Amino acid sequence: MKVLVTGATGFVGRALLAHLQTLPQFDVRAAMRSSAVDRLPPASQYVPVGDLDANTDWHAALAGVDAVVHLAARVHVMHEQAQDPLQAFRKVNVEGSVRLAQMAVQAGVQRLVFISSIKVNGESTPAHQPFSETSACAPQDGYSISKLETEQALQGVARSSGLALTILRPPLVYGLGVGANFASLARAVARGTPLPLGRIANQRSLLAVENLVDLITTCLTHPAAAHQTLVVSDGEDLSTTALVQRIARAMDRPAHLLPAPVWMLMGAATLLGQRAAAQRLCGNLQIDSSKARTLLDWNPPVTVDEGLRRALVGYRL
Repeated sequence: MKVLVTGATGFVGRALLAHLQTLPQFDVRAAMRSSAVDRLPPASQYVPVGDLDANTDWHAALAGVDAVVHLAARVHVMHEQAQDPLQAFRKVNVEGSVRLAQMAVQAGVQRLVFISSIKVNGESTPAHQPFSETSACAPQDGYSISKLETEQALQGVARSSGLALTILRPPLVYGLGVGANFASLARAVARGTPLPLGRIANQRSLLAVENLVDLITTCLTHPAAAHQTLVVSDGEDLSTTALVQRIARAMDRPAHLLPAPVWMLMGAATLLGQRAAAQRLCGNLQIDSSKARTLLDWNPPVTVDEGLRRALVGYRL
């Protein structure tokens, strides 16, 4: 099977390419916005395609391809410069994805696996009421709105063409080389910084990159994955306190946790303009991924502890 991976130089894209290259049934090609070959796994086939929008030329990238894994997207921007952020997200994520899907159909591609986000469903869940595939959609920022609109647009292309579309909605994905908030937390633990996170009794779902890559691989060939939307997680939810403790254990270091009450954390974060970040640390976001397990007979191959161990190998003494 000839597979095109978009967003191939990203965190998940690199892991997916490396995995698929070990499997003889797949012939893998990477699509990139530039010729940053040094960011790809060795011996990768690649095709530069330029920026992702309604005018991207996918002809060379799609030639002879049987399936596409679409990871490329405009993601969260720490210091947003766009005058209209929602339109900037739509230009790349919606218009660019529709262009890819339409050209894929014209090129004879049979299957498209689109990586969306659990943020399509919302930013948090009530305790013990996890998101599932039947949960209402409640995106709350430009990124998640554009992801939902992309899902809807791709479903329209699939209905009119017969393209076998699979949509995956992961939560925070962690693994070797991950950045953003997970990396900041890991650095703090590695430095021995005392963290006021010792009394947080929330529950959050995470996803090891190895588990996401394994599920994507399954969806490329499993007949039952066609025309499905699946939410996915590791299957073990952790409190923020437990996550810090597991991170410390994975690095063979002590966790320096201060038992600050949640109300104090939220108050301090509000004063510092970081209320949303504090809500992510203190709130619940749980996922019920039983549909993927039952429908595809899929089980995450990597436990949380093993996923953290692999992700944090560079932090250990």
